[in-house]
Amino acid sequence: MPTHPSRPQVQGLFDPATWTVTYVVHNGPGTPAAIVDSVLDYDPKSGRTRTASADRVIEYVKAQGLTVEWILETHAHADHLSAAPYLKRQLGGRIGIGGRITQVQQVFKGLFHLESEFHPDGSQFDHLFADGETLRIGALEGRVLFVPGHTPACAAYQVGDAVFVGDTLFMPDVGTARCDFPGGDAKTLYASVQKILSLPGDTRLFMCHDYPPEGRPVRFETTVAEQRAHNIHVHAGVSEAQFVAMRTQRDATLEMPTLILPSVQVNIRAGEMPPPEANGVRYLKIPVNAL
Repeated sequence: MPTHPSRPQVQGLFDPATWTVTYVVHNGPGTPAAIVDSVLDYDPKSGRTRTASADRVIEYVKAQGLTVEWILETHAHADHLSAAPYLKRQLGGRIGIGGRITQVQQVFKGLFHLESEFHPDGSQFDHLFADGETLRIGALEGRVLFVPGHTPACAAYQVGDAVFVGDTLFMPDVGTARCDFPGGDAKTLYASVQKILSLPGDTRLFMCHDYPPEGRPVRFETTVAEQRAHNIHVHAGVSEAQFVAMRTQRDATLEMPTLILPSVQVNIRAGEMPPPEANGVRYLKIPVNAL
């Protein structure tokens, strides 16, 4: 039975290998749907991929009789590979991302010295969203919110009372995302967080990841009110200067994500692998002493 379009159904599927949550948002069985932030399983030791995480999404979509209209990315992830092309082949839909992805593509095309045929114009995606743009998911209406800071291209998707925040926020007891990737900026992230926290208090917020403190089970749904009251990095009363100082100091202690090198190369291509070389094999690059 369809739900009210102001409160869509949201199914989160957690991938423990990357601590990532893929979401399916829809209006009830048999209705159109969008998939947000999918995961392609990748073994960095062997360079092999699997589709177990994506197949769980497909299983859910088919069990609910859903029709996929959008496959959305909140940003070019540095901690997991996107399964968007695989899901598109299996389920249909259009792959969308915030339009500032071109800035990220430009940076990493140079860093990885990508082939001349790779154009940093976003053409690898089916649609580039503008800030404030609306999208339809059947009876549901979505709105795109640019929330840069973690990366310059981060976008959140608001569908009814649900907002998929990407890496802008984590659960209140975890805090906020790092800002030390190329183009990241703590002051900008603070403004983006305030943009989200200016929404009504009962707005549901869905995290892209959860890294639970010891003893807490995985959780990835909270509310604007909970974040305002309890987020350890940016609760009400934390100033921009305090946040920037905390974030800068903390980021200096963090290691790079395990899958950053393969993830970025694949995700700026909308989840596609690099083109095969003359021997028919596709290769990902590892810059030496360059990062």
